[in-house]
Amino acid sequence: MMTSSYDPFTVVLATHNQHKVKEIMAIFNETPIKFLALDQFPGAPDVVEDGKTLEENAQKKAYEIARYTNHISLADDSGLEVEFLDGQPGVISARFAGASCSFADNNNKLLTLMKGVPTEHRRARFRCIMTLALPKGATQSAEGVLNGYITDRPRGDEGFGYDPVFLVPDKGKTLAELGPTIKNSLSHRYKALQAMKPVLLKLRENILTHKEKPAGPPTEII
Repeated sequence: MMTSSYDPFTVVLATHNQHKVKEIMAIFNETPIKFLALDQFPGAPDVVEDGKTLEENAQKKAYEIARYTNHISLADDSGLEVEFLDGQPGVISARFAGASCSFADNNNKLLTLMKGVPTEHRRARFRCIMTLALPKGATQSAEGVLNGYITDRPRGDEGFGYDPVFLVPDKGKTLAELGPTIKNSLSHRYKALQAMKPVLLKLRENILTHKEKPAGPPTEII
């Protein structure tokens, strides 16, 4: 296990996905919390996402990275749930078309399965579970949901994952057409992070107002 000096104002983002890191950093830009990317911790484990639910995966990633880095850790697991496909791809969204698939592979598989399905049956939602973990094991989670529809073809050049095929009804555009600024103001990850923000700020406040300097990471979130 890697050891490092404890910084009570630092949160490690438990992901190697640079798209997610950039998105989270942008959303938390106005807060006093310092974030570190997982790439800054050489040798950090690649956590196997073998949970049966988004909740299980987010909790496992957050806990294992918190324990390894000895820092507070924030992890998420997100998935696309399509009503016509009984909630698929869900927890396997990232590997829907196979173990080494690309974003385009996943979108092509989804659009093939949805070919000819009328608009009223193309309802879908993005779900994000955000989990905060302390090195001693305490965790807390928050959820964010974005409802929409699956388009009949990819639209837009920005974003990643299923963004080109996910239509936001209120905007009349896909997430890939809206661009990062608008996306970050309404996405499922944004909503989960907004729900998690007061938890993080309260934890920071508790550390700052602690009468005695803590010997290490806190053991309780609130």
